[in-house]
Amino acid sequence: MADGRETDRNIEIWKIKKLIKALEAARGNGTSMISLIMPPRDQISRVTKMLSDEYGTASNIKSRVNRQSVLGAITSAQQRLKLYSRVPPKGLVLYTGTIITEDGKEKKVTIDLEPFRPINASLYLCDNKFHTEALSELLESDDKFGFIVMDGNGTLFGTLSGNTREVLHKFSVDLPKKHGRGGQSALRFARLRMEKRHNYVRKTAELATQFFVNSSTSQPNVSGLILAGSADFKTELSQSDMFDPRLQAKILNVADAIELSSEILSNVKFIQEKRLIGKYFEEISQDTGKYVFGVDDTMQALEMGAVDILLVWENLDIQRYELKNSLTGEVVIKYLNKEQEANQSSFRDGSSSTELELHDKMPLLEWFANEYKRFGCSLEFVTNKSQEGSQFCRGFGGLGGILRYQIDMRTFDDFSDDGEVYDDSE
Repeated sequence: MADGRETDRNIEIWKIKKLIKALEAARGNGTSMISLIMPPRDQISRVTKMLSDEYGTASNIKSRVNRQSVLGAITSAQQRLKLYSRVPPKGLVLYTGTIITEDGKEKKVTIDLEPFRPINASLYLCDNKFHTEALSELLESDDKFGFIVMDGNGTLFGTLSGNTREVLHKFSVDLPKKHGRGGQSALRFARLRMEKRHNYVRKTAELATQFFVNSSTSQPNVSGLILAGSADFKTELSQSDMFDPRLQAKILNVADAIELSSEILSNVKFIQEKRLIGKYFEEISQDTGKYVFGVDDTMQALEMGAVDILLVWENLDIQRYELKNSLTGEVVIKYLNKEQEANQSSFRDGSSSTELELHDKMPLLEWFANEYKRFGCSLEFVTNKSQEGSQFCRGFGGLGGILRYQIDMRTFDDFSDDGEVYDDSE
């Protein structure tokens, strides 16, 4: 299960993905869309002066419509920058301009944000589209992986981040061969040999904790661990009681060679996803009652505080509607997919056929991102790119949860399927 920080980071990444998708789809007339990126330690005053110079240059644009749009975008950027006395620690990203909506109307947009990790690009562009390349680069994995190469001659500890490898420590060991020299008791020799092997594995396990567990947070400082080397030392280490369980949980691969191939590392997200959804499928196959799927059952379990890990497909296309019955004052919560949204009966009261008034509408994904902490669960976004992820999305609707305790959801079958209803008349 992800800790709070990791869940928050996953949500930040999901929000950036969603933002990039919206920005890439936006188009404007002329060159009235500004993409502005300021790295950490940049100066607001420098960019303000640059925008003033740009304003003077744009005043000479011959096309009146384009000139007004560009000047308007530069003014919006200047106004938004006034909210900042300095560039935030991780940099500042600003998009502003006039875009054409789906129904052909013009709409002014201004988006400013501090990214979830430092952005080292510096950019100013006026175009008919927003430039999101630097934001996309933020999503590329900067994870650091640890590796332990262990054989009968010694052990090496290192890290790999992107294309950068770093050797943290290495030590040699002098282990007795399998066959002793003459004059020694075979039993005594075997005992000494096993003792030295045991001490070697213990030393390696202790150093692994020293190098790969952060002493201040008591959490691993690597996203994954690869154990490699010859003989069976690496297997012995991975299964040893002396090996820190916090690191055992991070093992991605036990390989005969130093298989730090891009294939293993690029599949880290898939490996983590496979494990997570595999755990979910295990609950189902063993019929433990500690699982839930589908919108109605998942929402019921959430309200009960029973969900431990909430699993949501990152492209789940379900809207959360708050609808009000004008006759009774009741507010009805409904969760509708595209097909249900197109059906007018979804917006009528089941018993009286009264038309329901729209109070609020929000993508359910966004609602989960804002509200999951209220239910005391962790939130995990999954893709449909792994086999397990695809099965979860197609077979279980892309929404479900691993529960803290057993629940028989059939006991709730007599509740209305129309959604949650509560009285708003207070």
